[in-house]
Amino acid sequence: MTSDKLHTPFFIVYEDRLRANLRLISDVAERSGAEIIMAFKANALWRTFPIIKEYCRNCTASSVNELLLGAETLGGEIHSYTPAYTDANIDTFIKHSSHITFNSLGQLERYGDKARRGGVSVGLRINPRCSVIDTDLYNPALPGSRFGVGIEELADGLPDTVEGLHFHALCESDSHDLEKVLNAVERDFGHLLPRLKWLNMGGGHLMTRRGYDTEHLINLIKAFRSRHPNLKVILEPGSAFTWQTGDLVSSVVDVVNDRGIPTAILDVSFACHMPDTLEMPYLPEVSECVAKELSDGTAYRLGGNSCLSGDFKGDYYFAKTPKPGDRLTLRDMNHYTTVKTTMFNGIQHPDIVLQHSNGECEYLRRFDYNDYKNRMS
Repeated sequence: MTSDKLHTPFFIVYEDRLRANLRLISDVAERSGAEIIMAFKANALWRTFPIIKEYCRNCTASSVNELLLGAETLGGEIHSYTPAYTDANIDTFIKHSSHITFNSLGQLERYGDKARRGGVSVGLRINPRCSVIDTDLYNPALPGSRFGVGIEELADGLPDTVEGLHFHALCESDSHDLEKVLNAVERDFGHLLPRLKWLNMGGGHLMTRRGYDTEHLINLIKAFRSRHPNLKVILEPGSAFTWQTGDLVSSVVDVVNDRGIPTAILDVSFACHMPDTLEMPYLPEVSECVAKELSDGTAYRLGGNSCLSGDFKGDYYFAKTPKPGDRLTLRDMNHYTTVKTTMFNGIQHPDIVLQHSNGECEYLRRFDYNDYKNRMS
């Protein structure tokens, strides 16, 4: 069955695009000498993991659920980090993790020795306080950040349990932003690096975005490794693995007009199914839209099918007036979508589909009333 035969709404993942990203990431890893692992926080569609597993088996986990999913589906090393471990979950993290990064000296003091005795490589998250992110919601370098320790907390050096450092200061960023942060790390924390085994440069490396300077990234990492030959360099991108690899296909179910503002109401919801479009915020691309000069000049909003007043995005222009039954394809809806969806209002959750390289589509998951009911209690 091909995608045009499927009933909306559905998320669709394209195998060819996913493999293209994986090949690029593998090439960067091989040429730079860095280890690049997958962060589940951007995408955890485990039914696509057999494809990913051909290229990458190691991952990062920030919760017990991500930890267990990685252990069950990828089977490689798991690098764990969470702002706070607890007595209830630390043993599970130790059992399944190859590396555990602690967020604070207090957490390290509480659980570091136990993790080392359990055969885990112990790390500490640092905060280089180098801000390269425009959106405050995603910026861990702002004053008052709860992530990592500043250099003033390490005046007496690193505890003996620590084998590696971790920093995360990027968000869908380029290699030149990484260079700025890396300069800050070497300036403030460089004296701590000679006795360590690894440095985890976190996520946010959007190396699969068109225009990203992968050669600069490769040379940047190679130069860093030449200065610090004792360190294994680790990157854990999230969006890069599934960037531009999937869409959300919807249908227009009604068109309303209030005071000269027309809205095409869809069978999906920005609030429920694409929350990043409201949180970031950003205007998602729609394949069927055209430039204003190619339309009749009428600007349409696209409205989600929930009772939240702000569940809409716009402005969009069309070559023909939208009408019920028209399909609209919201592009690039694989990363930070399915992991953040909600069942607010009990809105029907889109199916999840994989389009294989031969064009045939396979349902990975179809949702119904029982999914909503069981989620609520």
